[in-house]
Amino acid sequence: MSRSGSTYHFVVGADGPPARLDLFLSRQPALDAAALSRTRIRALIEQGCVRVAGVVARDPAAKVAAAAEIELTAPAPAPAEPAAEKIPLNIVHEDDALIVIDKPAGLVVHPAAGHRAGTLVNALIGHCGASLSGIGGVQRPGIVHRLDKDTSGLLVVAKTDAAHRGLSKLFADHGRTTDFAREYLAVVWGAPERTSGVVEAPIARHAHARERMTVARAGREAITHWRVEATYGADKAGKPIAALVRCRLETGRTHQIRVHMAHIGHPLIGDRVYGAGFRTKAAQLPEKARKAVESFPRQALHAARLALPHPVSGEFLDFASEPPADLRSLIRELACA
Repeated sequence: MSRSGSTYHFVVGADGPPARLDLFLSRQPALDAAALSRTRIRALIEQGCVRVAGVVARDPAAKVAAAAEIELTAPAPAPAEPAAEKIPLNIVHEDDALIVIDKPAGLVVHPAAGHRAGTLVNALIGHCGASLSGIGGVQRPGIVHRLDKDTSGLLVVAKTDAAHRGLSKLFADHGRTTDFAREYLAVVWGAPERTSGVVEAPIARHAHARERMTVARAGREAITHWRVEATYGADKAGKPIAALVRCRLETGRTHQIRVHMAHIGHPLIGDRVYGAGFRTKAAQLPEKARKAVESFPRQALHAARLALPHPVSGEFLDFASEPPADLRSLIRELACA
């Protein structure tokens, strides 16, 4: 294997049956070191950036046979096109390599259709200028993970390419071999019968409603650890009407906590995508708690803890974030139910 600029060359080994093109490339150390995820590799294949035996290959699932020569050209990171904006940021930590933000609910992380301005990326460019890592591409400079628009809490952003590569490896490993933790507080309908547990259920995009995710046998591995912190109210059968649950991610799939808690019968309060059918439960609450639930404008989810080794210095960093005012108010009213 050799590398020239942003072009990588590989030769398929002689052992084993033919492999999928995207899977073969995702297993190459050189691409891992360049922080090219399997998702990014698939996109490059579809964009015509990969040749097999000199012929452009656009199918990520195409089989590659033994001794096949493969060339992948990764375009250089484009300059950040989103405009710099003076948007206030709650900065928890900042150094030369990374910045940790306590994101408010309602702030979109990166530009997309319908949200070309007013995003966290616009704010970061305004704050950091051109120092953000370019590995994420034009729309996502420095972004190694994301929070939904209506989820509040802690989010780390890379300011250098070295930090980006280190953080990408941490998030891919999910704490299996290093000290790394992402914990969330969620207010859910009802309460699990046990005080703690694990949801292991693969997640994929919904076949028909593309804005939704769903548990699916053919989905990507997804694991959520949960622990009940408190329960609130009681229905006619004496069961809790709501609960505060702490969730720890072992993987990081889109909408993972929202999908997994709904999957076990306890969707998040305020989640209009995965928990709309549970809104009538609010009628079982006292008036003040009922009004607090009915007026809560978002899914009740907050990224409360982020703990990780610094991707450059190795120093262990551990950050905590208290729930914002709207979530504290909801919890307070439910606690009086």
